[in-house]
Amino acid sequence: MDPVTQSALGASLAQTQSNSNKVWAAAILGCIGGLAPDLDVLISSSKDPLLFLEYHRQFTHSLIFIPFGSLIVSLFCWKLFKHGLTFKEVYLFCFLGYATHGLLDACTTYGTLLLWPFSDTRFAWNNISIIDPLLTLPLLTFVILSIARKTNFFSRVAVTWVILYLMVGLIQRDRAIEAGKEIASSRAHQPTRLEAKPSFGNILLWKIVYEQEGFFYVDAVRVGITPRVYEGTKTEKLDIDKHFPWLEIGSQQRKDINRFHWFSNNYLGIDQKNENKIIDIRYSMLPDEIDALWGIELSETATREEHVKWVTSREMNAKDIEKFWSMLFN
Repeated sequence: MDPVTQSALGASLAQTQSNSNKVWAAAILGCIGGLAPDLDVLISSSKDPLLFLEYHRQFTHSLIFIPFGSLIVSLFCWKLFKHGLTFKEVYLFCFLGYATHGLLDACTTYGTLLLWPFSDTRFAWNNISIIDPLLTLPLLTFVILSIARKTNFFSRVAVTWVILYLMVGLIQRDRAIEAGKEIASSRAHQPTRLEAKPSFGNILLWKIVYEQEGFFYVDAVRVGITPRVYEGTKTEKLDIDKHFPWLEIGSQQRKDINRFHWFSNNYLGIDQKNENKIIDIRYSMLPDEIDALWGIELSETATREEHVKWVTSREMNAKDIEKFWSMLFN
């Protein structure tokens, strides 16, 4: 999730365990704890562009690391609050804030290693977008009200709001999946796998991705009272030997493809505009298209030790924005 939501949720949960005189301190410590796991973004390499994929949402987001991560944050914050709080209280507020982070991230589509180091499974429950104003704005408002009124009542309302919203997201996700199955059935397809992912900033418009006989099909569904389908397109699933017959076995580029394969849960295809670019088809600005947000680019002239190139594309022109709003509200 975005930093504002992470910090606000961490603050609100910490506030629920504070008294009226310590609501502000609980909010600050819960906020810091809620943000701390994302310090893993500092783990990167200019030589290895995929290193951050392996470490972002890894050990700092693991359930087993929560007590240790909370302790590190508490020790850092202790000097700031030692005159007003006991270390036990500082640790509690940091712990509650820290504990919200990985679980909230797992509600998005990116994937979070909640069971590291026992499993490298990337948990992604796909019930909320990484940014959703309808979740964040009320949450933030209740946190501020708790501080202003010096009561944890509004923070309890905030936590309840988040739980209810995420539950609605699960319902919407399942409705989108059922709509996706109907789309596949209308084409006489029996998908190998099918997923629904919320589009940017809402839980009303969803991207449907399913695999069928070596192709990925992408469509959009607006899950209102009655689902509305926006038919998309398809793209061929990545086949390394077919699409890159020149790629040497054991080369770094081939190893990087395997790393990207793990990160993307094997939702890999070839960019239709660049045959040397492998894309993660799960993500796009418009939910009915395969204009991927990121991918890796290979080079036939690269050395055996040379890495792939990490490429991103997150731009929307005026026509794309108009189309998105039309799909969301019409």
